[in-house]
Amino acid sequence: MLVLGMGMSDVEKMTSRELGLVLAQQLLGVQDLHFGLWDPDLPVSMANFRRAQQCYTDLLLAQIRGLVADSNEPRVLDIGCGTGHMLEQLVACGYAADAVNPSPYLNRQVRARFSRQVDGSPALYESTFEAMPHAACQGRYDVLLCSESFQYIPMPAFFEKSPGLLRSGGHVVICDFFKTDAHGDGAEGDRSFSGGHLLGQFHELLHGSHFRKVLDEDLTPRISPNIELLDEWLTQRLVPAAGSIDRYLQDQYPRSSKVLKWLARRKLAKLKYKYLSGHRNAATFQKYKSYRLLVLRLAS
Repeated sequence: MLVLGMGMSDVEKMTSRELGLVLAQQLLGVQDLHFGLWDPDLPVSMANFRRAQQCYTDLLLAQIRGLVADSNEPRVLDIGCGTGHMLEQLVACGYAADAVNPSPYLNRQVRARFSRQVDGSPALYESTFEAMPHAACQGRYDVLLCSESFQYIPMPAFFEKSPGLLRSGGHVVICDFFKTDAHGDGAEGDRSFSGGHLLGQFHELLHGSHFRKVLDEDLTPRISPNIELLDEWLTQRLVPAAGSIDRYLQDQYPRSSKVLKWLARRKLAKLKYKYLSGHRNAATFQKYKSYRLLVLRLAS
């Protein structure tokens, strides 16, 4: 694997956003860091979570397959490649695939995944999308893939830099959630889900960009079952375990425990509202988030 660092380091501090992804991977034992895609014939259960995640991946692979059908040597850039599981499947499909990812922890997993592969090994740009060497990658890709990574990229920077990376007639595939017009209404549940760009602002920027929209599919009903499933796992498994650890620490280290709780009181209150207020459910998710599969074509 060709690894290209852009000033990133394996000793960089882990961000809170990255910590959430890493904990999800470790606690749930999954290779992917995205939601699952649930069809009516697939029962919603933790036992089927990996299968639902693969359904999500298969949907994106099918989209890409249709977009590059006329390309002799299709090349894909996986933006925010996570653990590299999607990247591995892109390579298995015969695509020349590269990736960009800013997380040192996750990049170690990507490098390990491709450590024995020599021929056709992807290039890994260890940086944010904005900081990758755009000039050196001009006109290189048929498809730019953002699988739950678009939310982390400033939209003006994305629309400015992405056209230069694409070949003539190239495409962008975005599968991610956006904030709806209900965001910020102050109602109960308004702050239960963070992340995502405003969908209205996305369409405004798209209108003034070099792209035209060729597909816009609302996946929210097929994604929202994840919320109920993960909330059930959180309240029935993780919270009781955390409570047991808390009681142990209070018994063994009462003063230190009390001081730490006081110092973290605001953060704890925010987490308690976000995860334990009872608002984190499918209905609230569907009110404040819109999960879209978007395909954009670079205008000729």
